[in-house]
Amino acid sequence: MAWSASSARFAVCTAERVVLLYDEQGERRDKFSTKPADAKYGRKSYVVKGMAFSPDSTKLAIGQTDNVVYVYRIGEEWGDKKVICNKFIQTSAVTCLLWPAENIIVFGLAEGKVEKLVVCVTFFPLWGLSGSARGWAGGRGILSGHADGTIVRFFFDDEGSGESQGKLAVHPCPPYALAWASSSIVAAGCDKKIVAYGREGSVIQTFDYSRDSSEKEFTTAATSPSGQSIVLGSYDRLRVLNWSPRRSAWEEGKPKEIAHLYTITALAWKRDGSRICAGTLCGGVEQFDCCLRKTIYKNKFEMTYVGPSQVIVKNLSTGTRVVLKSQYGYEIDEVKILGKDRYLVAYTSDTLLLGDVSSNKLSEVAWQGSGGNEKFFFDNENVCMIFNAGELTLVEYGSNDILGSVRTEFVNPHLVSVRINERQQRGVDENKRLAYLIDIKTIATVDLVGGYNTGTISHDSKIDWLELNETGHKLLFRDKKMRVRQPPQATWQDEGSRETLEPLPVPKGLQMSWRGALDKSLE
Repeated sequence: MAWSASSARFAVCTAERVVLLYDEQGERRDKFSTKPADAKYGRKSYVVKGMAFSPDSTKLAIGQTDNVVYVYRIGEEWGDKKVICNKFIQTSAVTCLLWPAENIIVFGLAEGKVEKLVVCVTFFPLWGLSGSARGWAGGRGILSGHADGTIVRFFFDDEGSGESQGKLAVHPCPPYALAWASSSIVAAGCDKKIVAYGREGSVIQTFDYSRDSSEKEFTTAATSPSGQSIVLGSYDRLRVLNWSPRRSAWEEGKPKEIAHLYTITALAWKRDGSRICAGTLCGGVEQFDCCLRKTIYKNKFEMTYVGPSQVIVKNLSTGTRVVLKSQYGYEIDEVKILGKDRYLVAYTSDTLLLGDVSSNKLSEVAWQGSGGNEKFFFDNENVCMIFNAGELTLVEYGSNDILGSVRTEFVNPHLVSVRINERQQRGVDENKRLAYLIDIKTIATVDLVGGYNTGTISHDSKIDWLELNETGHKLLFRDKKMRVRQPPQATWQDEGSRETLEPLPVPKGLQMSWRGALDKSLE
């Protein structure tokens, strides 16, 4: 079984070698038959042992025991024609298969090798039958389990972690149930023991069920997308392990026991973490909801906490969903929806999560909490302005780094102007500018890309409104005497226009707004 990366498709391959395609509600929408490597041996000469969607969800890789890996193009819509676009002949039967990244397909062979497509590269020498393989969330590495109990790790990109690769540990039995979580590696097999290994292969925990006569051997395992929960399948039972960040240990949850379910042969976790599917020896597929709790927010949104660090926010009126997840595994305390029900704000112990529901742009920045005293302003669609203890912090939606931070006591959003790549300019890739008040009569402008001040404008009267143009090269401001000004040449240090405008009389009470028409008239 396999879930697509978009969570919109769920594929199941039966014992008859037919692939059934379901939507996320569990309704069957399509099907197609797999092909043998050589037609002269007949359609019943092989068994499908591995299946995985491509990262773009338009292709499906299938590994078979007749020494072949097929890649099917299944299209973007239900009912699109299914075409074999790649065929990779191998030297022995395929035992497991992963598709962790766009151009990388990883599979294990019965002769013990673990190889990578599209160009076949042998990762590990012959140790015996490859029984299992698991990918790390994000596609940065894989694990493989072998018949002699060897567990091997390989990184595509270790991102400077310094963790070793190659032979990691030797499990007491073949690790057919193998899972790679965010904090450790969990393996289980026919000895009825679940063992958690540390990042360098040391045993950190063991759950022993060998004296439980009702327990059978563990056959498969699956890790939640957040990496904080693991489900292991055996006979008539699913066991759940949850990672406790406070204890830095695995905690056993209540097992799910279903009579006459028989042996669990496959597990597949939906990419948003909300559901897990279990395939059985008798051909059944059971689908389970996975959540810690559900809440309704303002009667408009449903929040499903699928893990300590992951929340699914669903708009009840439109059905659209946003998956809010801490990339560092921190526990999410509370989620708020602000700014006319468009923007998400959530706290963890060390970070702040922000998101734009309409564009699905999410950010997580390092943040030391101040007891919820922050003030959030969402007037700008590209950036969130946060005022806290005399400091203005800017966070661009979709970026995990703070865009800029300055000291100011003026929290009115009309006294701050931010422009983020709002107009394409020749020869300029990134154009991010900020204008704000140092004091009531002094304006400062900042280049946020370079992180330096571009100018300071001093005025003889109190300023009550300011705004940059779309390129950030012009500044318009208004003082308490209702005079609209552009900065004079002598004090404007930017590379933009240096014209000087005479004060314009503005009727009392007129609401000023900077838009394209005003921008063009100044030019």
